[in-house]
Amino acid sequence: MRPWFCGWAGLALSVLACLAVGGLGGLFTASSVSTWYPGLSKPSWTPPSGVFAPVWTTLYVTMGVALWLAWRARPESAGACSALFAVQLVLNLAWSVVFFGLRQPGWAVAEIVVLWCAIAATAWRLWLCTPIAGLLMVPYLAWVTFATALTAAIWRMNG
Repeated sequence: MRPWFCGWAGLALSVLACLAVGGLGGLFTASSVSTWYPGLSKPSWTPPSGVFAPVWTTLYVTMGVALWLAWRARPESAGACSALFAVQLVLNLAWSVVFFGLRQPGWAVAEIVVLWCAIAATAWRLWLCTPIAGLLMVPYLAWVTFATALTAAIWRMNG
């Protein structure tokens, strides 16, 4: 008999947890995107503001699906996968707090490097459960790679 988290309830839980973290991050982001962020110098390759919400929503959904697929493929590894996943999710939220909430781009650069490492470790762990779960984390890792460069550029231009 498969554990409950391998069914549809597990899928809903994993996706909703990711979206909830995104929503919490949005609370820290909301005030700064209309006040502080527009006044920063940004590189010419900064995406339009309207790109961020749809990209992050898509990434949060695929992250949740990836975790669920790993749970289904190897229920006995659910604890290890969930622990790593939770670490990177907390670090994901922390970036919003540091960059937008505290308005500290320099510290956000350091934080996002740690986040990137946590995502890579999580993707690898999920890959070991089932390659499709690891592959579903690749767009997230790619976006955070881009976000790392963007954060560093904003810090450099405004430091």
